[in-house]
Amino acid sequence: MTFHKHPIRILFCLTLASALSVGLMLPPKQLQSTSDIRQHTARPNIVFILADDLGWKDVGFMGSTFYETPNLDRLAAQGIRFTSAYAAAANCAPSRACLLSGQYSPRHGIYTVANADRGDAKTRKLMPVKNNEVLPDSVYTLAEALRDAGYQTASIGKWHLGKSPESHGFSYSRAGDQRGMNRHFSPYGIPNLPDGPTGEYLTDRLTDEALAFLDQTQQKANAARPFFLYLPFYAVHTPLQAPDSLITKYERKPKTPGQNHTAYAAMIESLDRNVGRVLKKLDALGLDQNTLVIFTSDNGGIRSISRQDPLRAGKGSYYEGGVRVPLVVRWPGTIRAGSTSQTPVINLDFYPTFQDILKLPNPKQPLDGISIIPLLTGKSVPERPFFWHFPIYLEAYDPKTDGGRDPLFRTRPGSTVRLGDWKLHEYFEDNGVELYNLKTDLGEQRNVASANPAVVKKLHKLVQDWRTKQAAFIPTEPNPAYVAP
Repeated sequence: MTFHKHPIRILFCLTLASALSVGLMLPPKQLQSTSDIRQHTARPNIVFILADDLGWKDVGFMGSTFYETPNLDRLAAQGIRFTSAYAAAANCAPSRACLLSGQYSPRHGIYTVANADRGDAKTRKLMPVKNNEVLPDSVYTLAEALRDAGYQTASIGKWHLGKSPESHGFSYSRAGDQRGMNRHFSPYGIPNLPDGPTGEYLTDRLTDEALAFLDQTQQKANAARPFFLYLPFYAVHTPLQAPDSLITKYERKPKTPGQNHTAYAAMIESLDRNVGRVLKKLDALGLDQNTLVIFTSDNGGIRSISRQDPLRAGKGSYYEGGVRVPLVVRWPGTIRAGSTSQTPVINLDFYPTFQDILKLPNPKQPLDGISIIPLLTGKSVPERPFFWHFPIYLEAYDPKTDGGRDPLFRTRPGSTVRLGDWKLHEYFEDNGVELYNLKTDLGEQRNVASANPAVVKKLHKLVQDWRTKQAAFIPTEPNPAYVAP
């Protein structure tokens, strides 16, 4: 008898009193408290699937009718979807650093990709902070915490935080290094991913690697240990490349305003198919009942490729389109299938949530998120503020469609805070302030700062105090190359 064919029987035989077997006998409605959840599955496997540049509404479960995501829609129907989920940064590297460190950007110093002085020097008033491109070794990552708790840890896909995931708690690593993207077809040119046959598709190949890892976790020498599979796909990041057969399919499909790019749609379908392969493998190995599955994106999508209306702007912006992302969490026996939460959450929350589930000691570093176990079980968490800080410049993608504050930049130096329905943007170059009520103006089109001075004062004080606590750099030095218009 092999373990992968009969995991529950083997675990039951290992100990009748184990928390896992007790939990599996409880129907979901009986899991009323955090302690109940821990009894239900004290050491769940964790599969964290991260898309790259996938917009908030670029999936069926968030309302898209042009993009086809049946596997992700099924995952959402089996778990909980969050309609106000955020990335802690609006582009690739800083968002991933925040996810894995559990910390806002001022703590680890990663604000952007490559240099922080993007765009024409003559249009930048201030000297931005020097950007850190490597996650510091001093950070005790989520992967290190899980490894030290006895988990098998694997990173398969995009890393973008230094030379290798293996220096940050991952024992098994494929396809990740310091770069962001190259190409989606073999030959890939990725040092720790041997090229496949010419024309092999990267999303398919990463999934092959992930399935092989899942098989390895169930070999006799490993089967008693839970696993953490971090699967950060390179899709749907540019260049927009997909199998011709899928592109042809979407060329023939009626277009939707704002969502009609055929190659992008094909990339999304390929991503969805491969998520389905991972879920099918969990089923085949008998692991689905004791595996926590998360699917989300690292930041918002590129607006010139796919619009997230009514959200404003996209990747690289701190309007909603740049930081609001799709999020689904499935955990059988704990999360009620088909649940929806409108409570805001952020990718900083995953680290403390896993800590809470596993009863791990607090790391010797601050964590900026909270455990969202109450939300996973239909309860509530206290209202709290969310912050973004970006003492940098990011040039525009497409001035006509980006939806930024001005046509030259997606982001100029500043800070943003959301509390409840209110969201405040502060800009350091001109001390400008924008205030939006997301309940009545989700698209951030009507700046109501002048009509709500008390709210502006409250949120401004909140973000100032937060910056002090974070020791956040605020650029003040004038740029000598700046030329006033």
